[in-house]
Amino acid sequence: MSADSPLWTPSPARVLQANLTAFLAFLRTEGFGSFADYGALYRWSVESPEKFWPAVWDFCGMVASRRWDRVAVDLDQMPGARWFEGARLNFAENLLRFRDDQPAVIFWNESGARRRLSFAELFAGVSRLAAALREAGVAPGDRVAAWMPNIPETLIAMLAAASLGAAWSSCSPDFGTKGVLDRFGQIQPKVLFTVDGYCYGGKRIELSERVREVAKQLPATEKIVVIGYLEAEPALPTANAARYVEFAAAGPSPQIPFEQLPFDHPLYILYSSGTTGLPKCMVHGAGGTLLQHLKELVLHTDLKRSDRIFYYTTCGWMMWNWLVSSLAAGATVVLYDGSPIHPKRDILFDLAGQERLTVFGTSAKYLAMIEKEGLAPRESHDLSALRTILSTGSPLAPHSFDYVYEKVKRDVCLSSISGGTDIVSCFALGNPIGPVYRGEIQTRGLGMKVEIFNDAGELVRGEKGELVCTRPFPSMPIGFWNDPGGKKYRAAYFEDYPGVWRHGDWAELTAHDGLIIHGRSDATLNPGGIRIGTAEIYRQVEQFEEVVESLVIGQDWGGDLRIVLFVRLRDGISLSSELKERMRKCIRENASPHHVPRKIIQVADIPRTISGKITELAVREVLHGLPVKNRDALANPEALELFRDLPELREG
Repeated sequence: MSADSPLWTPSPARVLQANLTAFLAFLRTEGFGSFADYGALYRWSVESPEKFWPAVWDFCGMVASRRWDRVAVDLDQMPGARWFEGARLNFAENLLRFRDDQPAVIFWNESGARRRLSFAELFAGVSRLAAALREAGVAPGDRVAAWMPNIPETLIAMLAAASLGAAWSSCSPDFGTKGVLDRFGQIQPKVLFTVDGYCYGGKRIELSERVREVAKQLPATEKIVVIGYLEAEPALPTANAARYVEFAAAGPSPQIPFEQLPFDHPLYILYSSGTTGLPKCMVHGAGGTLLQHLKELVLHTDLKRSDRIFYYTTCGWMMWNWLVSSLAAGATVVLYDGSPIHPKRDILFDLAGQERLTVFGTSAKYLAMIEKEGLAPRESHDLSALRTILSTGSPLAPHSFDYVYEKVKRDVCLSSISGGTDIVSCFALGNPIGPVYRGEIQTRGLGMKVEIFNDAGELVRGEKGELVCTRPFPSMPIGFWNDPGGKKYRAAYFEDYPGVWRHGDWAELTAHDGLIIHGRSDATLNPGGIRIGTAEIYRQVEQFEEVVESLVIGQDWGGDLRIVLFVRLRDGISLSSELKERMRKCIRENASPHHVPRKIIQVADIPRTISGKITELAVREVLHGLPVKNRDALANPEALELFRDLPELREG
């Protein structure tokens, strides 16, 4: 097969039945015009956003008590554009629009638990909890947080909070106390949901002691609600704690009085990786998140009411927020909590086969791992219902494309997708009516004017450069928490190219109008698709009295990336195995297991800029044999030679 031959092309029947095909017909009927192909539709979507986004709203049937007065204001401002001024809606109402007996949620965990909730049961559960939160004083603008595993109660709590107009924020339970406080300490939630513990990889991990530690430093938190995940009657860690079953014991209301709120009312608070300090708190609006997710799920993923969609994620990753929006399309959301390879290597394919999944989402690292394990799911499992496989977290390698079509399923739309927490959505993703080419993301998202800049800031195609977005879109953050004047927000995305969103990905547009992501263009680490901020590691390591300073790098290794920690120690101290283990233990407990470095290496000096900042990028370039562009900016450029050709980095 030549490089220009697609790995997969949709059948005529599949194209005919696709939501995108119906959308094209809808546009013709409504007088927006006729579009010959996806390329023509994409061009119109970015050239006429004031027509495109209302068309998505109407086609996807967004529920609102009041339509907009103006679609967009100040579209020439980025940031600064405002969308759907005058509209009033509620995010949770949209996700709870269906209230029948069709399964809304299917849940598995690694310990063998299985649960199902119909749309009617989900509505009743949200109704009870929303009434309890209202009784507890939760109101629009308050924060409700969750330190929770990926279980149905997490979803119910989010919907209950959103129904009241509270902003929701969540971390997975593998975050240490410091990682949680670095996030929730900034937003000071009124209510915190948590569990008594969780299981991962066959290990039972209790949380009560950590919850007590966190509670001491969240003075604004009036109520802690504990779900019994390990025990039916969990112990209460604090005086202001209540068990979930008792807290939400009130009978359901016939209806939930959904607060009707502006389009840009705060819905989610998500977090940056913490590369340069405390994680930035990104505030996402309800309307923009919902509209963007419906576009991506209905048009780009071809999601229908009959579908069952799964993504392997924790509720600390934006893919959880993306996944649960599938309820607004009436699809069944499938949740899994635990290790993806426990109690058996192919547990997720057991889930896919037994629950008749139609959309299966995972990470590039997982696909690479099962390839190395020699799994052949197409031979061992019934995947006849599976229509789409999604991959994100890191670029999907070309050999993984081959593996999917050879060993997982031949007739499947393999959609690598790419975006981020920053936009709680995607810049590039699938096209269910278009072909799949090896190593390429199928397309740029409709309505997203994604382009590639070279070093001179010029538009390029067919060569690597900075991925940028040159026009506003509804799911941009409405701001950062505690950022008066938007200074941190502007510095994060608009400092290099004023009026243009710089995302920090190194990418190229292909001849097929697809996209290849070559990795991050900044220092954020991404091992196994988990975004890691180096500052979160520094904060733990540099507590050790033996450590003078440290530097963290992501080294390309085995088709993925591994974290390498360099430490400069006090005079006369050598890096012992015991010290390494103490560092790893500290990082694991106070950041997360994902932050733990694979290699810890002692060095005599660390390169610094003239202003005294350590320089990760320059060291990374030396490690990978690349030229260092900014040697003149270093106060001690000779220190770079300490990192060249280290034997420890040639070992596994």
